[in-house]
Amino acid sequence: MIEEFTIEGRNAVLEAFRSGKTIDKLYVQKGVSDGPIQSILREAKKTDTIVNFVERERLDQMSEEGHHQGVIAHAAAYEYAEVEDLLKAAEEKGEPPFLFLLDGIEDPHNLGAIIRTANLAGAHGVIIPKRRAVGLTATVAKTSAGALNYTPVAKVTNLTAVMEDLKKKGMWFVCADMDGESMYRLNLKGPIGLVIGSEGSGVGRLVKETCDMVASIPMKGNIDSLNASVAAGVLAYEIVRQRLG
Repeated sequence: MIEEFTIEGRNAVLEAFRSGKTIDKLYVQKGVSDGPIQSILREAKKTDTIVNFVERERLDQMSEEGHHQGVIAHAAAYEYAEVEDLLKAAEEKGEPPFLFLLDGIEDPHNLGAIIRTANLAGAHGVIIPKRRAVGLTATVAKTSAGALNYTPVAKVTNLTAVMEDLKKKGMWFVCADMDGESMYRLNLKGPIGLVIGSEGSGVGRLVKETCDMVASIPMKGNIDSLNASVAAGVLAYEIVRQRLG
């Protein structure tokens, strides 16, 4: 299953080239020839990518985000992985599987940030549902800062069914929720899936009931919740700490 889109911004485009992603066409603003643009053009030359030099107005029209920085690439589509591919990635590294499961993340910036965190925390992949959730859009790609090129994302019809299947293969699941036990008291070692809920309503009831543990993040401030991507980062690094320990 494939989702097509453009890649915008200098870092995102350069990272896409360097990761070996197939870029069909490159659009560069006329008259811009600074260092980062030269690096992108060198990469484009290596892969015989079609380069179009266009006026800024054309890029503004093409841009989905309004932050193209003088360069937009039309990439061959991102392809979703299969859940099996994620387990295979763990096996190849000789590590117990560490997956992120996202229940209804609708903000593309949050999804991109979570994929970036998953990559940096050494997770073997991310699983997202088909319905009521954002897919791999241009904004997600840009916010992931290139991580989308390295961290596989699987899209599934039924999150709980996938969790039940993975449990039979020895995985445990922990979800983030305000009324859970402090994450510092839980054993988060071994093959684990970290479940993060949507920005508004959190983890769905069925998904929560399928989890083995519910973890809360100790908070001392005056507001009562963290942004989904920040919560994912905090919990992921407690898992990393325990795995390293």
